[in-house]
Amino acid sequence: MTPRTWEYRTLRPERGATMEEAVDPEAALNGLGADGWELVDTIEYVGGGTKFLVFKRPASEAELADE
Repeated sequence: MTPRTWEYRTLRPERGATMEEAVDPEAALNGLGADGWELVDTIEYVGGGTKFLVFKRPASEAELADE
C-alpha cells in the first residue's frame, strides 16, 4: 500500500483598519473548502492572535484541480 501524500497551504487572516482585529475570512475559507482543502491547525502570534491558518488536502486532489 502506497502511503498517502499531502499538499499543504497557509492563509493569513487579513487585519482590519486598526490592525487589532482580523477580518472575517469566511469567503476565503469557503473557497478553499470548495477546492478540497481542510483546515487542520492554526499558528498563533506569541502575544496572541492567529497568524496563519494551515490547510491540507490529498496530493491527488491537487492534481485533479489543476486539470
